[in-house]
Amino acid sequence: MNELLKEYAKLAIRVGANVQKGKLLVINCPASCYEFARLLVEEAYLAGAKSVDVNFSDDGVSHSHYKYGDIEELKKVQNWQIERLKHYVDEEIIMLAVSAPTPGLMADIDPKKMQEVSIASSMQTMFFREYQGSPKCQWSIVAMPTIPWAKKVFPNESDEVAYNKLLEAILSASRVKADQDSVEAWNAHVDSISKHNEILNKFNFKTLHFKNAKGTDLHVGLVENHIWCGGDEVSSEGVHFNPNIPTEETFTCPDKYRVDGVVYATKPLNYAGNLIDGFHLRFENGKVVEYAAENANEALKSLIEYDEGSCYLGEVALVEHDSPISQSGILFMNTLFDENASCHLALGRCYTINIKDGNGKSKEELEALHCNHSMTHVDFMFGSEDMEVIGETYNGEMIPIMKNGNFCID
Repeated sequence: MNELLKEYAKLAIRVGANVQKGKLLVINCPASCYEFARLLVEEAYLAGAKSVDVNFSDDGVSHSHYKYGDIEELKKVQNWQIERLKHYVDEEIIMLAVSAPTPGLMADIDPKKMQEVSIASSMQTMFFREYQGSPKCQWSIVAMPTIPWAKKVFPNESDEVAYNKLLEAILSASRVKADQDSVEAWNAHVDSISKHNEILNKFNFKTLHFKNAKGTDLHVGLVENHIWCGGDEVSSEGVHFNPNIPTEETFTCPDKYRVDGVVYATKPLNYAGNLIDGFHLRFENGKVVEYAAENANEALKSLIEYDEGSCYLGEVALVEHDSPISQSGILFMNTLFDENASCHLALGRCYTINIKDGNGKSKEELEALHCNHSMTHVDFMFGSEDMEVIGETYNGEMIPIMKNGNFCID
């Protein structure tokens, strides 16, 4: 297992973030994953990084802050924190995040308090968020298990067994196996995603129509000159990197004002430490006008009402039901994985890479193109084994894209 973890660290550094010689790498990592952080730091230096900053965090500490801390104090971003982020921008850092959530940990915390703190922090650090979303920034997210997360996924197993089962599932989904070179396997996988992107881009669809037996009946308009992306991305310096490991999606930009109908989630959403389950949204002219959840409805409300753009869509993504993560049958309760088992939508900010010549456009220019702007971007899953997707072209032709949850387009 230690050799597999070294291979995983190599994949994260060499393919995910794709650390280049002479660059500063910043790793954001849960404190409980410190052993994996050590492997990442070593691999980063071997890749030529001039320096590596590791910022540790802890969900339990965060829970105490929100439970007992004064909201006005929590909303403050200290000057030293701002200066550090300015330094990161000046250095044009590469970023790597290690995801290890504790689903449901924040269930006893007022979602409004968390929302206020998040918005205040986002506004004070907007300059850094803009850098993160720019072509200058190479970034990636990988995952490592923790016992609290593993016990949520495998509640009937012992701590050790649950941890090992989740670790094996994470490595398998990331194509890290003992009998293959992970980098070669990953690059071959990215090539297959690129082929789907090419096929979808040649049609220049006007609208997608999603329908399944659960009740989803949704028309999603796409912006003109949209671009389907997925797999790797390319920085402004021409460096290829992979934002998400694992990934199975091909995604593009919805038209902010042309989304109509109802969508039913097919997997729980772990949002801000709350597990939102059994929810649906109804859209009119792009905006969520009705919503309800069987569990954590207040958390869903805080997401939709986060800011002016959080009740509109910023992403639509296609994922085959027969994807490896879906076929594993594991509900990870982590969007990094669950979104790659299912078609999904994102409330909030769009990605400028999904618009022709979109990089560098101002908020006003993007709005004129009907591209959504928000301080948040949250994916939720709605794909199913019986999902049907029909694409309408600008000349009125109806093209089947997915049938029984899988691609049928060529």
